[in-house]
Amino acid sequence: MKPKFYRSKAPRRSELSKPIIPDPAAARVVEQVQVELPGLMAVAVVDVASGTSLAAHATASINPNTAASFNAEVVKLKLKAMAALQLEGEQLHDVLITLSSQLHLLVLTPSGRRFIYLVIAEQNTNLAIAREVLRAQVSQLEV
Repeated sequence: MKPKFYRSKAPRRSELSKPIIPDPAAARVVEQVQVELPGLMAVAVVDVASGTSLAAHATASINPNTAASFNAEVVKLKLKAMAALQLEGEQLHDVLITLSSQLHLLVLTPSGRRFIYLVIAEQNTNLAIAREVLRAQVSQLEV
């Protein structure tokens, strides 16, 4: 048997299919992002602590509910890295992941407890506009 620290810490398959907890503010944000960025591939509002999607929509083969838990881990690890680097006074605003044909953008609330996850096709959407749309909507999520 492998020592405990070698065991995989990836979410279990049952954790990946957690039901969405209804959140009216999150649902409004998802709807507004859809209106302002009609070419999006996926959007979700995610609780960082649990990795649960609070509201989501997808037009592509991406499952934003599955991506939510993995992206919450990305945020948590970046926050840990910032703490290890002793970056006092710094705040994580967003994370951009660039793939060959897609951009994945995570924009955090000022408290860092939630974020909006957006997937757009690189060739169809302007990144600056997408960032502005999410920054305008993220304040609606503060609890």
